[in-house]
Amino acid sequence: MNKHVKTTAFVTALISGALIGGVAQAGHHGEAMVWGDDQSVAAGTVTAKKVMAEENGWLVVHRTDEAMKPGPVVAHAPLKKGKNMDVNAILTEEVKPGEMLMLMVHSEKGGMKTGIFEYTLGAKEDGPIKKDGKLVMTTITAQ
Repeated sequence: MNKHVKTTAFVTALISGALIGGVAQAGHHGEAMVWGDDQSVAAGTVTAKKVMAEENGWLVVHRTDEAMKPGPVVAHAPLKKGKNMDVNAILTEEVKPGEMLMLMVHSEKGGMKTGIFEYTLGAKEDGPIKKDGKLVMTTITAQ
């Protein structure tokens, strides 16, 4: 019985270690990602719950619609390399409840000044980051 308990404990430890290792690996190794929920914009801000950034850059809030194309920028906030929690971007124009917003990760590269958001729609300065040819973003609906 004692040998069985030791074997069971050993196997359990191996499985637990494999699961923990798997979870760590499934953490996307710091790949750029953004998480956000539908939310009220009554306070004049949009919040991303969590943003993973591979480099210093920007959380950029674009208008969008069912076509899922990024439209004009309505807010932005700086990001540090790594995990960023509860990132708040102050709206620069009115967003009404029901409007769709795209929360997107942009780079700090290509601009003339570090720490100054220089992107305009379609520009290369501080432009969107892509992974496997896809924008790093999520969409939400203003409440």
